[in-house]
Amino acid sequence: MTDPTQVSATPRDSRWLALTILCLGALMIVLDTTIVNVALPSIRTDLQFTETSLAWVVNAYLLTFGGFLLLGGRLGDLYGHRRLFLAGIVLFTAASLACGIASSQGFLIAARAVQGLGGAVVTAVALSLIMNLFTEPGERAKAMGIYGFVCSGGGSVGVLLGGLLTSTLDWHWIFLVNIPVGIAVFALTMRLLPAGRGLEGSRHLDIAGAITVTASLMLAVYAIVNGNEAGWSSARTLGLLGASVVLLAAFLAIESRVKAPLMPLSLFRLRNVAVSNVVGVLWAAGMFAWFFLSALYLQLVLGYDPMEVGLAFLPANLIMAAFSLGLSAKLVMRYGIRLPLAVGLGLAAIGLLLFARAPVHGNFAVDVFPGMVLLGIGAGMAFNPVLLAAMSDVAPSESGLASGVVNTAFMMGGALGLAILASLAASRSAGLLAEGATQAAALNSGYQIAFLVGAGFAALAALLGGLFLRVKMNDGAPTDDTEDDAEPAVS
Repeated sequence: MTDPTQVSATPRDSRWLALTILCLGALMIVLDTTIVNVALPSIRTDLQFTETSLAWVVNAYLLTFGGFLLLGGRLGDLYGHRRLFLAGIVLFTAASLACGIASSQGFLIAARAVQGLGGAVVTAVALSLIMNLFTEPGERAKAMGIYGFVCSGGGSVGVLLGGLLTSTLDWHWIFLVNIPVGIAVFALTMRLLPAGRGLEGSRHLDIAGAITVTASLMLAVYAIVNGNEAGWSSARTLGLLGASVVLLAAFLAIESRVKAPLMPLSLFRLRNVAVSNVVGVLWAAGMFAWFFLSALYLQLVLGYDPMEVGLAFLPANLIMAAFSLGLSAKLVMRYGIRLPLAVGLGLAAIGLLLFARAPVHGNFAVDVFPGMVLLGIGAGMAFNPVLLAAMSDVAPSESGLASGVVNTAFMMGGALGLAILASLAASRSAGLLAEGATQAAALNSGYQIAFLVGAGFAALAALLGGLFLRVKMNDGAPTDDTEDDAEPAVS
């Protein structure tokens, strides 16, 4: 099947440079999800946010990012992945400028919402462009490994960079630094990636489906990110989640009837698509527990400053870099997708268990470093196979949709998992404080509970991936099964 969105016309010697540019664009998005966290105290003081309203500097971004991932991926399929990638870069860069010059609360929050929209579009189509650039199994596995490192390691780099920019300049620069990067990514993308044409004769957009699924995702994200503040059993939270479920049901009903659905439901009859998305939800929940809660443990319990927190993640980043630069691709080519995924997630679960026993007066070499190493190895091994599993059975014309679905799974899994784990930690800490425990001891006990549950998420993801994942890479890579019973790709 010929796919008009393919960009394989890019000269072979330029594809790796094109990958670098795509990863740079993706890194800009990933960094923005964490770089802001370090600067929040400075933003609060400068713009006079309250504790409650300050959360919207983060939540506004998450709301639009999570809500538009699926729609962004489908628009890329319909109108061309490069065109949407460029539009997302322009939107994100312009919104970064607006954030950088913001002098009021409302202006900053609105600009952050636009940033999230641009970030959703870039994230949803970047994966499709990479899949279309690299069609040979070994090269694709290596390219996906590099992309995986950027996505999984970029968050901790954001903590380090956020601390550096905020301490040496001011909080405005965490946004302004995106502008030259965005301009460079736009210019080089125009030069290195020829324009795709989208799906000829199939430009009909499922408006009703787009409205219902986007509204459903945005309501779900809104309910999740405000769950701790409003209360998980409150009428507001339950009402929002209920409305999200109703809209999702309406979306599924629409998709089963329309001629050109936004998301063909037959996509989920492909076992590897369904399993990899469930694995993605569980893994994101566990990995968010590692990144965010371990950063809080280092800062609030062990007393690290922002720069030291970033440096503490360096071992994991270096390990993930090693996997991205070849180890992950070699594992996939030799063992297929299922074994590296299961082993990687199993090691991540063990790493989280090590954090679950870290004491109040912990030592980096004994209580932090071993967990960081195992989590770095686990993330480096598993990220590439999860993405390959989610994308490999769909037709190229549906790659943007598959990318949007798996990124939505990561986003929703991470947001929901973090909200649940943060709530567990806060509840445990509050109970111990009421009993007279010290602040550090109460916080640490709460984090330990959260790490333990996060380890359970990662272990369950490893089990499901190991037992049920079946991926046929029909272009020559090793397979995980010998029988030829894979369902046909979505057409």
